[in-house]
Amino acid sequence: MKRFLCIAVLCAVAMLSACRTADSLFSDPETRSRALADFERRSELLARCDALRVADDPALTEREREALRFLYAYMPLSDALNYDGDYFLRNVRLAERTRREMPWSAAVPADLYRHFVLPVRANNEDLDDFRERCFDELSARVRGLSMTDAVLEVNRWCHEKATYTPTDSRTASPLSTIHAAAGRCGEEAALLVAALRTVGIPARQVYTPRWAHTDDNHAWVEAWADGAWHFLGACEPEPVLDLGWFNEPASRGMLICTNVFGYYEGPEPVLHRTALTTTINITANYAPTETLHVQVVDAAGTAVPDATVEYKLYNYAELYTVATQTSDSAGRAAFTAGRGDLVVWASKEGRYGVAKASVGEDAPVTVRLDRTAGDVWQTELTLVPPPGGGTQPPVSASQREENTRRLAVGDSLRAAHIATFRTKAQAAAFAREKGLDTAITARHLEASKGNWPEVESFLTGAAADGLGDRALQLLGMLTEKDLHDTPQTVLDDHLRHATSSAPWIMNPRVGTELLSAWRGFLLEQIPEASAARFRADPQTLVAWCRDSLRLADAENLRLVPIRPRGVWTSRVADAPSRDLFFVAVCRCLEIPAWLDAVTGDVWYTHAGRDCRADFDATSPSANTPSATFSGAAAERGFGRVRLHYAPTASLSDPRYYTHFTLSRLENGRLRLLNYGEEDSWDRSFRDGVGLEAGDYVLVNGTREDDGTVHARMQVFTIPDEGTAEETLDFPSGTLRSVPLGTLDTSVSYLNASGASSPLSGALGEGYSVVGILGAGEEPTNHALHDLADFRAELEGLGAPIVLLFGNETYARRFEAAAFPPLPGTVQFGTDAGGAVRRGLESGCGMTRTELPLIAVVDGTGNIRSISSGYTIGLGERLTRVLTAE
Repeated sequence: MKRFLCIAVLCAVAMLSACRTADSLFSDPETRSRALADFERRSELLARCDALRVADDPALTEREREALRFLYAYMPLSDALNYDGDYFLRNVRLAERTRREMPWSAAVPADLYRHFVLPVRANNEDLDDFRERCFDELSARVRGLSMTDAVLEVNRWCHEKATYTPTDSRTASPLSTIHAAAGRCGEEAALLVAALRTVGIPARQVYTPRWAHTDDNHAWVEAWADGAWHFLGACEPEPVLDLGWFNEPASRGMLICTNVFGYYEGPEPVLHRTALTTTINITANYAPTETLHVQVVDAAGTAVPDATVEYKLYNYAELYTVATQTSDSAGRAAFTAGRGDLVVWASKEGRYGVAKASVGEDAPVTVRLDRTAGDVWQTELTLVPPPGGGTQPPVSASQREENTRRLAVGDSLRAAHIATFRTKAQAAAFAREKGLDTAITARHLEASKGNWPEVESFLTGAAADGLGDRALQLLGMLTEKDLHDTPQTVLDDHLRHATSSAPWIMNPRVGTELLSAWRGFLLEQIPEASAARFRADPQTLVAWCRDSLRLADAENLRLVPIRPRGVWTSRVADAPSRDLFFVAVCRCLEIPAWLDAVTGDVWYTHAGRDCRADFDATSPSANTPSATFSGAAAERGFGRVRLHYAPTASLSDPRYYTHFTLSRLENGRLRLLNYGEEDSWDRSFRDGVGLEAGDYVLVNGTREDDGTVHARMQVFTIPDEGTAEETLDFPSGTLRSVPLGTLDTSVSYLNASGASSPLSGALGEGYSVVGILGAGEEPTNHALHDLADFRAELEGLGAPIVLLFGNETYARRFEAAAFPPLPGTVQFGTDAGGAVRRGLESGCGMTRTELPLIAVVDGTGNIRSISSGYTIGLGERLTRVLTAE
């Protein structure tokens, strides 16, 4: 078989070399040769799926054959195994149709078409039939427009389909985002990229892995139009390109980049290459940059080659790696980034070193690998983000007016789609008709949004067969996003092929993967003798996975797993796909199994004991419960950590991710422990949690209004069968006792009833919060979610929170139902004439502000704190300011 594959590939090379360059997907022979060589490199793996069949079809045109070979050379292996070859052929033909029909296609260079139009995937989103479903509608929408106007129009179309809302880490497909009418920034960006590529416009998802000035990250889109790349906020239409609410935050970016599938040789600097992708660094397009030079040495000062060099930002109370490099033969590395502070962490063979670096000031930075396992130490760091700035293109009054009108139209069209979702009353009526629990059924059907027909059909069939209660139990195990996009066929597969209702058997979800129908397939495919052996001793399944599966980690993306049926069929997996497969097989065989949510370890239950599936060992690790059972007594190989903290008025119960995190130190590198957002010191860590013995890093910090962080990092060891006692001690901030300025509180605003009222009438005698909001864009949405997150604390403080929309258009666009309950102290209104905003700006001497603008004022109008634009953690910072003496 292998010889046949080589002959086939050589024949393909000969045929492709003979074709004329003008008819080729490639612009030059060297590029073509590299792509074919990369296709050949993967040919053995691709033989395990449908790739070679479809790519060798003699009915293909030469361009179609080239296109399929290019896609298969660089797509994640999961795509090749999860989707059949005809799926990619259909998308190739749609891309070629677009190239023939769209008037701007002749101006698109071959390399941009190949990397930014042809691929279906933008990043790590789930794939779907978007191009097939939306080509006619989108192409009709842009016919007769210039390329630039087409980009703007496609974004308006996307705005009609979806708006921003926070969701979980799985990136839904474009069609799923449309069905739900909402998505987070990465999902909105995937939708816009898909829509632009559908009409032949090169597009790419751009993102900052993490911001330096605030917690969180962000993704947006760049589109190539009329000879240049331009940026825009996905599903957030502006009158012109290169304009978005994130102009100013992006000017503070430390790293802004994009992943390009394939070996890409554009004008942008390359940050990193893998077998599948080229990551390019485009920070300089948005922010002033400098190159940081790093020198890695050992304890004696000798240069260390081949060291892993990680560049880290403080974000969500973690030292998060935004980029990774390898030191050269002289121990050097270089990183171009925004002009702010970061932490350089270098490691090799278990030894590591850490240094703070100020990009643009420190050159070079020396990192000494003078620490190793067992070292206990701590340090405090003040990390300053880039200062910010940013420019905006001019927008005329008529352009702004027209854009506002189109936004309102888009909102109404999206609202019309949302009106087709099941209401609570409709869901309750359905439940009564089918004999199902009314409250539970209504909750699931409302949450399913545009996917309600699939969920209703699933429940109808289950109720008819006497499985209604089990069907509701299964739906209760799913995430809200699962309810948005899981078809009936998948739900039926897991309902009808599971006997036990135990969560770690019946649950279709293992990690963060797109749900698929694997249960019936695996039960049919696994030989009964093997199934009996696995049930009798699940460690034999661990051994089978170790011995029978070929691991190909470099051939896949971390967040795009191969589905269990693809792993079984191909006998190929990366480590996350293997873990998913193992748990799936166990659950098929009624063996409780799960991924530990905190550590990512794989566990199963056998003979009454919880055992860790160690795929590198030859015997089971059955000596402790997983971190899920952190209250259980530790046994050999495990210990505990207990955090001590003295509550303060401003911070009674520090939260995980908001205030602190824990990471395990493995071979000189950090691996974050993924506790839940609901975990806090009092709830989870006051009495201690069980963890594997070893070295850990506790990171915590305080962020100021300007984004500066005062961080503390302490490294400690959890002893085997013992307890580490560590103190959660927060570095002091620089909370100002001197006012920043004064607000004239006699200015008027429109209250919730539409009447003009003096601001002073809404404020208290003590501290109050005054905010100016936008509507529909991500910064304001984040601010409101942050307030909701600290609802109890803010209500307990009792300070009035007066939130004013920046104008009446914003007030009309606001959809209160899209947000969780806000503190009861919140009052809404409208700053119709802009007097309150001008008062805050002039009071603090601010020459430019971005919405939302949030200030804390005292009873005499003194401004004690103010933040502008995109910030995360607003609720926590307001709590801190409002309790300051």
